Amino acid sequence: MKRTIETPDAPAAVGAYSQATTNGDIVFTAGQIPMTPDGDLLDDEDIATQTRQSLENVKAILEEEGLTMQDVLKTTVFLGDIDDFDEMNSTYREYFQDNPPARSAVQAGALPKGVGVEIEAVAAQRD
Repeated sequence: MKRTIETPDAPAAVGAYSQATTNGDIVFTAGQIPMTPDGDLLDDEDIATQTRQSLENVKAILEEEGLTMQDVLKTTVFLGDIDDFDEMNSTYREYFQDNPPARSAVQAGALPKGVGVEIEAVAAQRD
């Protein structure tokens, strides 16, 4: 059965979506953009800062469910400009140092609110 996950430690959903959903086994986060839980958009910051905030949002959502970044099975990284890949990857690596998840990274035509990166994750619940 589907259950939604919500935390005040990540930006609130501002549309017809949830921060995350789970079926009790797998957690799917919505794409997280570089926005603080207070709603401050970091679209003018460098990609490293934007990536860090996006991943902090993912982390906060997972923590609400008692999970860590080590429970992430797969991420998808959407970049406004694929030339930002190396800078994004350097920051991303800080969050997934050991046994990183599978990942796709693509350049998107346009991202919400003009940001440079959006990251979604799929994580497994612990037994």
